Amino acid sequence: MIRIRKSADRGHAEHGWLESHHTFSFADYRDPAQMGFRDLRVINEDRVEPGRGFAPHSHRDMEIVTYILAGALAHEDSLGNGGTIRPGDVQRMSAGSGITHSEMNASDSERVHLLQIWILPEARDLAPGYEQKHFPAEARSGKLCLVASRGGRAGSVAIHQDVDLYAALLAPGESAALALRPGRHAWVQLARGEVALGGSRLAAGDGAALSEESELRLTARSASELLVFDLR
Repeated sequence: MIRIRKSADRGHAEHGWLESHHTFSFADYRDPAQMGFRDLRVINEDRVEPGRGFAPHSHRDMEIVTYILAGALAHEDSLGNGGTIRPGDVQRMSAGSGITHSEMNASDSERVHLLQIWILPEARDLAPGYEQKHFPAEARSGKLCLVASRGGRAGSVAIHQDVDLYAALLAPGESAALALRPGRHAWVQLARGEVALGGSRLAAGDGAALSEESELRLTARSASELLVFDLR
């Protein structure tokens, strides 16, 4: 079974310095039918104006993954971590028992475009943590590249949940497939381009939930960038 979540049906917030689209309920956008999918709780597509961003704020009991599509995002947190995230970088912040951080557009002239993902952790009050790794375009081109997983398999960032997160860059006509083990589910989030999934077409911003499927196969209709979540 494949259920499509169209981009236009997402929640939308416009704050002047921030434009955000919410795949699932978040902040002032509330839809009881869209509270997440399995352990995937939030996918926000954010565009932040130059020199602006999120002042220090706190989180707890959430695995937060940030994926940059364009521009650069500066990060600082209460653990003493600091740095800049750029396209190809994947950042994981385990909020655990509590963490405070800020996120600012690192440029004074260009917007930063990103996906921020929240995943429910396997336990509460875990020790907060931070990790950032770079996955070059060649590692993601024409295939699904594992970028986050429980325990950090195959060089991915480590998250505290039984979720595998893949990223892919597909040229027109290229396909990528993922076998789904019995009892597993998947979510596809298309960031750019257009792809075929089963008998459906996904455009930029669209998502798709898959259950009771043995395989996920995507074929690009145009140059595309996407994330795939393999969920329990």
